[in-house]
Amino acid sequence: MTSPRSSYLAIAGHEVHLTAWGDPAAPALVLWHGLARTGRDFDTLARRFADRFHVVCPDTIGRGLSSWSATPDEDYSIPVYCQHALALLDHLGIAACRWVGTSMGGLIGMALAGTPETALRIERLVLNDVAPRLNRTAIARIKAYVTLVPEFANMSEFETFLRTVYAPFGHLTDDEWRLMAETSVRRRDNGRLSSHYDPAVMRVFAEQFQDFDMWALFDAIACPVLALRGAASDLVEPQVADEMTRRGPRVRLVTIPGCGHAPALNTPEQMAVLGDFLG
Repeated sequence: MTSPRSSYLAIAGHEVHLTAWGDPAAPALVLWHGLARTGRDFDTLARRFADRFHVVCPDTIGRGLSSWSATPDEDYSIPVYCQHALALLDHLGIAACRWVGTSMGGLIGMALAGTPETALRIERLVLNDVAPRLNRTAIARIKAYVTLVPEFANMSEFETFLRTVYAPFGHLTDDEWRLMAETSVRRRDNGRLSSHYDPAVMRVFAEQFQDFDMWALFDAIACPVLALRGAASDLVEPQVADEMTRRGPRVRLVTIPGCGHAPALNTPEQMAVLGDFLG
């Protein structure tokens, strides 16, 4: 099954959009996106692994086709996203899964794998350009662009904007850039175009994401962990990535050339690294 299936799940009073690939009876592989992105970012990767796994790509609430929260200050947080992830796994009958998380998606996976009550739900964990401690300068950079929701007259302008903002993702084909644009856009009441996400997601991030430290959760992880770091990443500092190899689960660290924050996981070389680790 190499074509995606789209569904909408009722979870904790929200409607969560899900794109799934492959045989539901196969081992589960969850791909969870970053702060301002959607599950459709993983189409290339999901298609590659659909013959081996039941690939599950959710849109976090406030993004993509999932519903927006009426109480954003409470709902747009890692602990709530973890609750939604567990409810999603339960709904799909997934007792345990392999988890690949980009940026925010990696933090959700880290929290689940590092919490005793939920640790067994994660069999293998991939942290894509994210760490228990993040560079404050990079967080400030991310806040600067995600808290702005510019408007565009047409899709060509919007796609050009995405190509600029997400240039650190590395090489994407023209088709992949077009897919990103088409799955990242909404039309406003004035007819102009803007990014898909609820602006409150980014307001809450800017207000609450200050002194960040998840080392205690990281150190408690017992499952195998692969850490990917974009060679030009400003979010995961090299010394922090190196420390991740010496403590806690003692990750296998792979540096991805030609990328910053965060590798798109769409090239044959990147997918081969994931394939070797996921088994």
